[in-house]
Amino acid sequence: MDTSRTLRAAIAAALIGSVGTLSGTAFAADEQQGSAPKAVDDKQVTELEGLTVLGSRRFDRSSDTDTPVPVDMLPMQKAAEQGGSFDLAQTLQYTAPSFTSGHQTGADNADSVDSAALRGLGSDQTLVLINGKRLHSTALVNLFGARNRGNTGTDLNTIPLLAIDHVEILRDGAAAQYGSDAIAGVMNIALKRRKGCEGLAGYGQYSRGDGENWIVSGYCGFAVGNDGVVALTGEYLDRGRSNRSGPDNPRTIGDTQVRNGTVYFNGDLPFGDSAHFYFDGGLQNRDASSGAFARGGLGSDDIPSRNSAAMYPDGFVPFIDPYVQDRHGTAGIWWNWNDWRIDVSQTLGYNKLIDTIRHTLNASIANHDLESGGAGLSPNQFNAGGFSFTQATTNLDFSRFFDGWLHGTNIAFGSEFRHENYQIFAGEPGSYIDADGPGGGNAGSQGFPGFQPADATDKSRNSWAAYADVETNWTDRFMTDQAVRYEHYSDFGSTAIGKLAGAFRVTDDFLLRGSLSTGFRAPSLQQRWFSSTFTDFISGVPVDVVLAPNGGAIARAAGIPDLKEEKSRSATVGFTWKPMEDVSVTLDGYRIDIDDRIVLTGYFDTSDPDIGAILEQLGVGSAQFFVNSVDTRTQGFDLTVSHGMDLGNGRLESFLAFNRGTTKVRKVHTPPNLVGREDSLLGERDRLFIEGGAPRSKATLGFDYSIGNWDTNLKLIYFGRMTLGTFSGPPVPNQQYGAATSADVSVTYSFNDATKLTVGGMNILDKFPTAQNPDETDNGFRYEAVQFGLNGAAWFVRLAHKF
Repeated sequence: MDTSRTLRAAIAAALIGSVGTLSGTAFAADEQQGSAPKAVDDKQVTELEGLTVLGSRRFDRSSDTDTPVPVDMLPMQKAAEQGGSFDLAQTLQYTAPSFTSGHQTGADNADSVDSAALRGLGSDQTLVLINGKRLHSTALVNLFGARNRGNTGTDLNTIPLLAIDHVEILRDGAAAQYGSDAIAGVMNIALKRRKGCEGLAGYGQYSRGDGENWIVSGYCGFAVGNDGVVALTGEYLDRGRSNRSGPDNPRTIGDTQVRNGTVYFNGDLPFGDSAHFYFDGGLQNRDASSGAFARGGLGSDDIPSRNSAAMYPDGFVPFIDPYVQDRHGTAGIWWNWNDWRIDVSQTLGYNKLIDTIRHTLNASIANHDLESGGAGLSPNQFNAGGFSFTQATTNLDFSRFFDGWLHGTNIAFGSEFRHENYQIFAGEPGSYIDADGPGGGNAGSQGFPGFQPADATDKSRNSWAAYADVETNWTDRFMTDQAVRYEHYSDFGSTAIGKLAGAFRVTDDFLLRGSLSTGFRAPSLQQRWFSSTFTDFISGVPVDVVLAPNGGAIARAAGIPDLKEEKSRSATVGFTWKPMEDVSVTLDGYRIDIDDRIVLTGYFDTSDPDIGAILEQLGVGSAQFFVNSVDTRTQGFDLTVSHGMDLGNGRLESFLAFNRGTTKVRKVHTPPNLVGREDSLLGERDRLFIEGGAPRSKATLGFDYSIGNWDTNLKLIYFGRMTLGTFSGPPVPNQQYGAATSADVSVTYSFNDATKLTVGGMNILDKFPTAQNPDETDNGFRYEAVQFGLNGAAWFVRLAHKF
């Protein structure tokens, strides 16, 4: 009996882009398959057959087969046509309780690239796949903001919503199956591959009249040859700037201005009797602009240290304008040979970010000009340089199901080779030089000093892996899955990991499941080699900080050891239950222990006995480093309940998804040279970024009622309380953000089978985070961009049409 059929139907109708944890059954493009599964839309979601399963290597699995690990399956068609969020990260943020993302502000380039994570862990501890193949991370490493500090991650917003068929989220450690990064779980984005064309247009803005959003998107799937399909998607998104600053804080605080132009393609071409050539890819160009911290005018301490009276007598807000290029492509062939399925593929990913700093100045140039008899002027725009990341992945996979072994056994094995390259590009000289000599604290472009020639780098590494996976049906009620993996990295060494998972069907309506696994995450090239000098505002006071690369002269002098891999141990146990025909329940508890977690340290200042003199010579006030210094434990549970019923002449679908999780620092590893300086290594503020960067609880309760041509949707979203640190530390109390609940609502009218119009509102209760002392927040505003963010209520309208 299929215990998940009711839940899958509820997912399709209950929530716009809603989370839907399948009761042990999830349909996804397996990493070795490459091609996406059949299209999943609101009517077809209960009709999937013969698809592979995320977390399994078996290819003939059907919809009534249960898996031993929890997987969410989220259809995206309704989110694209009727949702209030115009990008993938925000769509998932308000639907999947284990998923965390958000728009940052006052966090430099992190304002323009939304990071995403699972179960309260870092954004680089979640592996993202497209059609089952590894998606590259961004070149950006997050230095500021309340979330994912010191982490890299994957930019989900490079993929148009209309190009996506569905998203699967494997909420379990899966590094033994998929490799590095899969500590918190795995996300697979299955691209749409269906014939026909469709388009949509949308508009939205915040209730305060700013933050206008425009989106135009189109999709076409074409029949090619013998049952082949080639699909193309194009999208243009224009997200306007919002500003929540006031007279007491004259800045630009809110959403970054973003303009995205994106093209995606996806195809499958059968040839011969049992072979397929598949491919997918996309490119996006992004122009963005975010406000940095304001510089004061006449009468402030910023003249002449960070401003020029001749240029900005009333003060100014510098703008950081990154230009981001993202490229992705996969091509492969799979075929059957003597009952073996063989798949070979090549994936290439590229991400590059170049900064222009606008409405700024280099105060040292202005001062030098003034001292030379000039007016005290400087250029007001600089190319500050940037960085890029390239990843090339080659996969070879074999899989075969043996029907006569016990009640069926699937054997899979394969290998992976990966080449990665990271580069930093220096900015123009005016963006970083100190024209009036070191020590003035006024070098470089205000807002974001440019990368210096000494920061420039071009580093590469290779890795290769081999894995084996055996899935055994011991009886018609009990199955296990065993996986082992060995990986070798050219820059830090080798590691071996494994996983054991099992599922036992107690009755036709009740399934027990669980897993034990070990995992790892290799230090990213971005964490190993990032180098920059920038300005941070500590308790409202600007301080120049050098982030020194791991293994460099400053890191050596400070006693920072070489980076190594993070290691994890994970356990999950839970059940799926169908107490009635129209009710489904899943509950899964989890614990994830991570040893030697890589973190961004606190500040080592000029009083440090080992590097203080070096910092003074450089003319900076502090230094930071990446270091393996923390052991953490993350534990919690996920609950989903769904219900469907006929109500009057219509249909009501309801759904509850709840996550409760906490992360605690179990131990801090202090290198021998740093004993006695634990507060600089990982102080209270830095510890709370790890422990409190995500809400302890998050829930979504959705109701969808459809009758005739009308579809109404109400979604209640709950964010639990959060605790973040302060610059001052005790006795100044920590930032305490109280729990908050808001709602999204929409109404859709279908003029016919092809055309529908949706109007709605998000955060209609106009919720904001709890107010704090701006001198103690990371962004210098009265609250961080947490929970619902800091923009308030919004409304939107969408028109969708199928041709």
